[in-house]
Amino acid sequence: MAFSQIKVLPTTPLEKLGRVGTNDVYIQKEGSQYTFFYKNIENKEDESIRNFSFKNVENDFENFYKIIIDGFNANPIYDIKLELPNDYVWLHYTKTTSKLGVQFMTTNKVTQSTGISQIMSVEDVKKLFEKI
Repeated sequence: MAFSQIKVLPTTPLEKLGRVGTNDVYIQKEGSQYTFFYKNIENKEDESIRNFSFKNVENDFENFYKIIIDGFNANPIYDIKLELPNDYVWLHYTKTTSKLGVQFMTTNKVTQSTGISQIMSVEDVKKLFEKI
């Protein structure tokens, strides 16, 4: 017995990496592609899940981590704007009562949709990238 309309396609397993909160921000890996998912806090009435992704070419995943961590040590503290294949990502650093944090602020190049993640501490970023 054969099914001429059904074809089994090879798949790449999805691997869920670090996360912050209850899926407020998390990373998913598929092959060499890393996708960052986050709850969009831009509109309190619609906390939809947004994402941005890039392939790990020339150690980009580790370089992204280093860029974020280095931003915490910059003096003066300033935002960092990154261009990814499909998105612009701003690393927005804020300091509140002696605590420093970073947010992802994104704009999709095609749809122009925007999003803002929750504020993450250095410890949150290390947890997200599985460094602790």
